[in-house]
Amino acid sequence: MTREEFLRLAAAGYNRIPLACETLADFDTPLSIYLKLADQPNSYLLESVQGGEKWGRYSIIGLPCRTVLRVHDHQVRITHDGVEIERHEVDDPLAFVESFKERYNVPSIAGLPRFNGGLVGYFGYDCVRYVEKRLGKCPNPDPLGVPDILLMVSDAVVVFDNLAGKMHAIVLADPSQEQAYEKGQARLQALLEQLRQPITPRRGLDLAGQTAAEPNFRSSFTQADYERAVDTIKEYILAGDCMQVVPSQRMSIDFKAAPIDLYRALRCFNPTPYMYFFNFGDFHVVGSSPEVLVRVEDNLVTVRPIAGTRPRGASEEADRALEEDLLSDDKEIAEHLMLIDLGRNDTGRVSETGTVKVTEKMVIERYSNVMHIVSNVTGQLKQGLSAMDALRAILPAGTLSGAPKIRAMEIIDELEPVKRGVYGGAVGYLAWNGNMDTAIAIRTAVIKDGELHVQAGGGIVADSVPALEWEETLNKRRAMFRAVALAEQTPRS
Repeated sequence: MTREEFLRLAAAGYNRIPLACETLADFDTPLSIYLKLADQPNSYLLESVQGGEKWGRYSIIGLPCRTVLRVHDHQVRITHDGVEIERHEVDDPLAFVESFKERYNVPSIAGLPRFNGGLVGYFGYDCVRYVEKRLGKCPNPDPLGVPDILLMVSDAVVVFDNLAGKMHAIVLADPSQEQAYEKGQARLQALLEQLRQPITPRRGLDLAGQTAAEPNFRSSFTQADYERAVDTIKEYILAGDCMQVVPSQRMSIDFKAAPIDLYRALRCFNPTPYMYFFNFGDFHVVGSSPEVLVRVEDNLVTVRPIAGTRPRGASEEADRALEEDLLSDDKEIAEHLMLIDLGRNDTGRVSETGTVKVTEKMVIERYSNVMHIVSNVTGQLKQGLSAMDALRAILPAGTLSGAPKIRAMEIIDELEPVKRGVYGGAVGYLAWNGNMDTAIAIRTAVIKDGELHVQAGGGIVADSVPALEWEETLNKRRAMFRAVALAEQTPRS
């Protein structure tokens, strides 16, 4: 972009203007770029593997963000360079987030990647309480104490093209600042210079360690209590209160490794469509989620329910046998069909009449430790609605709550011993151009104060077997704990 083009955009009323440069990056990886440019608080790395087997084309490296929005209950705090600059008590924090995003008027520039900045972070499970007042305040203790919403203003990103071996560096310039164009270009050149510097070597992860024993964990439930909770849910189902509820247990361990080494191990053991590493300063969120919560791209709303699980087999033949067993399991099929209907209903709340479609139905996707039944539901966003309206309609996913959704969440409040926090919420971004991409926060670790916490659950229906439901939660956390065992063998640098 020339200086004249920059000034024309400023005169048109845009208050943040993206400046970008493109460079070859075939000697780098997304991880090495993150470590060179962004390995500080309020930074992030987003990657993707499609269908459990093929790397997504783009990885996103978020450089340290100066402005951060945090929400606890109904209190909103905005900090800049660590100093609080705004504090608000609001009735609807989700509406505040949308109005906050609208403060940034950013033009779409031809030739730039589809994501070139926005609000990046998470919306916790309990954000549903801002929409469904019937649920009230979470009655359970909150030992983690992390924000209900945490979003960083991502105004400097590197988008890495895994196919072409090149990258875009993008910074937002504020045209109201003196010499904004020159300062933005100077920042881009400084980033390129940083990329030319050698990376400080990290000790390699010894993959022989992947057979190490999994760590012992402390659970929010005993096995007996979890199985009793399953029985209680089955009683509610038989009484006609609900059709399905998705309880979960939180598993916690001491953790002394570098969080980035956990991410390195996790992307090796459990590559998924949504992999993320967030350094929020006082805590980290590290995950490899297989499931989109909601995506809005060019006004197309997409949800992708996952329900039905089997462990991976030891061979291709064993995998095929397990797939056949899964697709012939009446309980799993009934549960999945229920969640397709819930996904259609949720999508239909914000879609134009007649546009909701099931574009994939009950396909099998394989991941490192488990395989799932997956479907895909799309709809055309109603005129006048936004991505945040889609988030309101769909959070939390039926696969993390149950059906009917509100009654299922009331039962979860009754039976689970702690507030869910990040688990079961949405992780991802709201882009400046109005698009949104969020994953369900599952297969996700919260690392805080020397402890790692991971949560897992499963859908309970009338014929669920309590002991098998407990075992399913253990299967779902297995990849994370394998990654922990490997990361713990690598001393912090």
